[in-house]
Amino acid sequence: MEMIYGVLEGLPFSMFEYDFMKNAFLATLLIAPMFALLGTMAVNNKMAFFSDALGHSAFTGVGLGVILGLQNPLISMVCFGILLGLMITKVKSANMASADTIIGVFSSAAMALGIVILSGNGGFSKYSAYLVGDILTIQAKDLVVLGIVLVGVYVVWALLYNHILLLSINRSLAASRGVHVVFLENVFVVMVAVAVMVAVRAIGILMINALLILPAAAARNITNTARSYHFMTTGIGLFSAIFGLVLSYYKDTSAGATMVLTAAAMFAVTYFIGKRHK
Repeated sequence: MEMIYGVLEGLPFSMFEYDFMKNAFLATLLIAPMFALLGTMAVNNKMAFFSDALGHSAFTGVGLGVILGLQNPLISMVCFGILLGLMITKVKSANMASADTIIGVFSSAAMALGIVILSGNGGFSKYSAYLVGDILTIQAKDLVVLGIVLVGVYVVWALLYNHILLLSINRSLAASRGVHVVFLENVFVVMVAVAVMVAVRAIGILMINALLILPAAAARNITNTARSYHFMTTGIGLFSAIFGLVLSYYKDTSAGATMVLTAAAMFAVTYFIGKRHK
């Protein structure tokens, strides 16, 4: 880490005089490409609110960690997030209600349960920081966790890319070609759940879904092939996260919210570019 810190200190930005800004910058370099990759499938499969539901479940995960006496609630957050995601997928496959209805039900119930648990004895204020997040509190050990999850997501993506791409085009077509659709959907659910939970403290429950979806939605406005779509999403995600972090430092604003606004601005720009070309 000392070598990386030394490189950052050599850059012409006063923000890198502080270790917490170095950690925040490195966190954006890990979170942005991870979310960009997962966001492409979420947008293609019209699952924009799915990650939002998982983000809301973070409160329940924290609450369960408190009940179990865990020093680090990340474990309970990840476990509950995976469980909730698999439950949503299972109920959704029964076709008893529309996907957005099912996601809305689980999202509302999970967040309400978490708030009820954490608000016992007036203790909710200690955990309200999870709502907006604070990337400036990221520590070196958190960067290691983010790095491991990033590598894991890209390895799984590389191994299953063709099947994932086929699934994103048409679920029935994928099944007819021998793709294990249910297994693949569950793998995707697990990846999103883990990614959301390890990043929620940095970005915040209210902002994390936007940062996952906006870069992919922006890239989709101006790309025509799967390869360019993935590369453009990653580029927009990195730009939004880095520019938002730098801007938040010099303007003294919330880092997560500034990143989201930058991504929203990129969506607006690509929307008008795409509309003009079409």
